[in-house]
Amino acid sequence: MTIIFFGSCKKDDVTPELKVTPLEISLNAEGDTSEFSIVTNDSWTIQNAAEAWLQVSQVNGNSGSASIQIIASKNATGNKRSTILVVDSNNGQRRRITVSQKPTIYPSYNTSPKAPDATGMSSNAVELAAKMKLGWNIGNTFEAPNNEQGWGSPKITEDYIKFVKQSGFNAIRIPCQWNWHHVDNKATAHIDQNWMNRVKEVVGYCVNNDIYVLLNIHWDGGWLERNIKDITPVKQDSIDAKQRAFWEQIATAMRDFDEHLMFASANEPDAGNAAETKVLAQFHQTFIDAVRSTGGRNSYRVLVVQGPGTNMVLTSELMSTLPKDPTPNRLMVEVHNYSPAQFCFLNEDVDWGKMAYYWGKDYQSSIEPDRNFLESWEWGNESALINQFKMVKETFVDKGVPVLIGEYGAYRRDGSENEPKDLVTHNNSVDYWITLATKQARQSGMIPFWWDTGGALDRTNLTVKDQRTIDAIIAGTK
Repeated sequence: MTIIFFGSCKKDDVTPELKVTPLEISLNAEGDTSEFSIVTNDSWTIQNAAEAWLQVSQVNGNSGSASIQIIASKNATGNKRSTILVVDSNNGQRRRITVSQKPTIYPSYNTSPKAPDATGMSSNAVELAAKMKLGWNIGNTFEAPNNEQGWGSPKITEDYIKFVKQSGFNAIRIPCQWNWHHVDNKATAHIDQNWMNRVKEVVGYCVNNDIYVLLNIHWDGGWLERNIKDITPVKQDSIDAKQRAFWEQIATAMRDFDEHLMFASANEPDAGNAAETKVLAQFHQTFIDAVRSTGGRNSYRVLVVQGPGTNMVLTSELMSTLPKDPTPNRLMVEVHNYSPAQFCFLNEDVDWGKMAYYWGKDYQSSIEPDRNFLESWEWGNESALINQFKMVKETFVDKGVPVLIGEYGAYRRDGSENEPKDLVTHNNSVDYWITLATKQARQSGMIPFWWDTGGALDRTNLTVKDQRTIDAIIAGTK
């Protein structure tokens, strides 16, 4: 008798399979839910060592696919907490899921979230960037101590906003402080509503005049921007919580403005390497999550994140990956440019460099050669400036991520105690830098925002104080 075997169905011949996604989950402090999926070809179990604060909807199952919900209670410990869920399949495979939860340090200010509202928010980041031509900073004003007049600026009026637009600028950046002098309850990080209403009023001046406006948290005493280097986990939790509390309040108060309003996470965050940029990225992520959580038009608002130090080279090298945004194509990147500093703004000789009054190969002074910025100084010459714009363009703009030059400028020293001896060459040199930087930004698809504290446009009399600077900026658009 002959026996013929047609094959075997032994379990040992089946390739073990276990797929779990995602493997990292971050939960909000006030209590949160999330999900992960399991796909396996055998029965499975989940080990949860954090049952005191984390509940898992299902801890065992059979082969096939399953969606597992996790529920975290409010984290009132004051510190970030985490655990690892271990998924074991009987086929011998094991996966680990890291679950973390931020601490409740300040109360939630997202108390009235709205359903997403796309009314007046049709432009994605690229489309919105195309509508902006030239930007203007209301500098040394809303980031000043006590109030907008703390550093000598007059109170900003709607007529001034209209004057800025008449001068050729259709976008305005409002550097703004919140923590330094405008928190009326430090224990809860609550922003004084009188200040919130005043900032909202000026934003309204811009929006009502068809001006795009960028509102940020500026230096603000350095609570975020100067606490990135060598940061401890406890301090990072505290800063992260304040970032969330502030942006929930700001975003809720400004939620009804249309796409003319953009929010910016910070100003010039003090990050200079990959590790510090990773910390900065977490603060940006908190900013995005906080704004989006308030809903309404904020679900679609264009948001702006700053590169490390807003340095063009570092940003290109260290921040090619952006934070996650649930709304696609609504992020921009911000960098600044005052390069080289010795020429652009330095007003005294310092240990790292001397003031330079003359810049550009065709604008060197024979009268005062010791104040020339030489072309041989490759780190800050014309080629270096052009290359900075090229790097940013290739890293972001060419990949569909718009870039704002949130601050840039080179300033005249005429009439100062350091007035150049060769004033004609100095002024020509400043004009040249302004036009070149503006042109490079526009040709690279970036929107430049000139930094002004009242030196070019008189905020009281609504007159042009420095026509050459305005002309040089406009020339850069042609």
